[in-house]
Amino acid sequence: MTTGVREEHRAALRALPRARWSRLPDALALVAVLAGVAYRLGLLLHDTPPTNSDEATMGLAALHIAQGREFPVWFYGQAYMGTLEAYLAAPLFALAGPSTLALRLPTLALYAVFVLLAWRLAVRLTGDRWYGLLVAALLAFGSDRVVKNQLIAGGGYPEMNAAGVALVLLAYDLAAGRPGRRLPRWAVWGFLAGLLVWVDPLVLPYVATAGAVLVAFRWRELRGRAGALLGLGALVGAAPLLVDSLVSGRSPLAAVLAAGGAGQPAGWAERLHGALVLGPALGIGFCSPGRCAGWQLWWSAVLPLLLLAAAVAAWHRLRAPAEPGAPGGRSDEAARPVGAALALALVGGAVLTLAVYVGSSASGRTPVESSRYLSCLLISVPVLLWPVWDAARRRSGRAGTARRAAAVGVLAATLGTAAVATGGAVAAAPAYRAAEARHADLVRALRALDVRHVYGGYWTCNRLTFATREDVLCAVVDDDLSPGHDRYRPYRRAVDAAPGAAWVAPEGSPLAARLDAEPDRFTRHTVPGWHVYLPHR
Repeated sequence: MTTGVREEHRAALRALPRARWSRLPDALALVAVLAGVAYRLGLLLHDTPPTNSDEATMGLAALHIAQGREFPVWFYGQAYMGTLEAYLAAPLFALAGPSTLALRLPTLALYAVFVLLAWRLAVRLTGDRWYGLLVAALLAFGSDRVVKNQLIAGGGYPEMNAAGVALVLLAYDLAAGRPGRRLPRWAVWGFLAGLLVWVDPLVLPYVATAGAVLVAFRWRELRGRAGALLGLGALVGAAPLLVDSLVSGRSPLAAVLAAGGAGQPAGWAERLHGALVLGPALGIGFCSPGRCAGWQLWWSAVLPLLLLAAAVAAWHRLRAPAEPGAPGGRSDEAARPVGAALALALVGGAVLTLAVYVGSSASGRTPVESSRYLSCLLISVPVLLWPVWDAARRRSGRAGTARRAAAVGVLAATLGTAAVATGGAVAAAPAYRAAEARHADLVRALRALDVRHVYGGYWTCNRLTFATREDVLCAVVDDDLSPGHDRYRPYRRAVDAAPGAAWVAPEGSPLAARLDAEPDRFTRHTVPGWHVYLPHR
């Protein structure tokens, strides 16, 4: 008896290093997540990424919600893109006052949710915790375009990826038949799907493909209470959109098509270059601030191969015969085809996203800035690199060694390119902070001049109004001094009614040149980076 106890004790001691080793990738993944959050928080504290009038428009909506003045359904000035970010920031505004930092704290939290769920999804779909660590490390990096998508509260982008990955994870549990709180999970899945339809339709390809997996595996369950709760949850999530459509008679789909440039001229060569060459590298995070060097475009060339390899691997896994004796027992074997189907769904979501972007003229007309429309591709990262990782860890003969070396090279190049792009974002931070300081000088100058009503360009107005907490109201003008696009019409009425409204223009801008051409009409005051034009009394 004593000998048996000793052997059990020795076996337990031998198992300790293995248990610690199995927990190591999870601990390192958590470190990667925390590093990604800390990096983005550091950027926020250094006024990076730079804010703009679109984000300020969301901030003004949050301010109005916090004050109980208005409860907008849509981004001011349009009939699509929900204001979820404004509602998330409104409590912080009520507690601490309006600021860009308070507006972005919810988006930082959404990033943390996204990367945690993406790590968990990678582990669920592959069963490899070290691969999950790779996914978490890659998503911890953040190029200029990626951190803009994740942190700027400009409408839709920060919440789409977090909610999209959550939908896929929920679909995995539901389709695999995992027990426990199934009816609430069906309701939550429907709610998130409906919420995304309201927030931004860009993520609909992923909603559709994940939903198709649920229908394929659980169509009988969906015919009962599960389907009813999913439908009810979807109605609740999309309620703002549905109520507004019923009251106003407007179709959000028509507004989305117009905003996407449907019917506007753009050559197919330009669209294909913007969507398939520039777009993926910029949208996923492998480019420098505002541009893509030639060598950084390698990812766009590899992406179709990665999508094809991920689809083939998932298809083989889906069609593979069952293995009753496989480790993990019957539950793992039942979940295997679900994981394979969801991997195919993630590939399909990426392909549909690229196809829709190619069809939009924005991919050809403004390819660099419009690459934000591909931010949803990050939802597919948990499956994109799996075939490469799988090849890198296999050892079988000379051909296998060459394949392994190529796979290791792709993984190293992926992480290295992401790190270089992240370094570019860090290097741009001082310039962004200096620009924000100049804008603060402009605000102080306007207050010193006792200016409360101004005319300015689109990218000046709402940013200025939000920075002054509506102490300075601004109406938008075009470069020829004609009325421009005012997202919040009450500002236009207030400025037009104010006697002697001033004009504000960035130094060196076409608007400044136009105003400089009328010295008899204005007295110019210069602030670093800006000109303030006071009309002669």
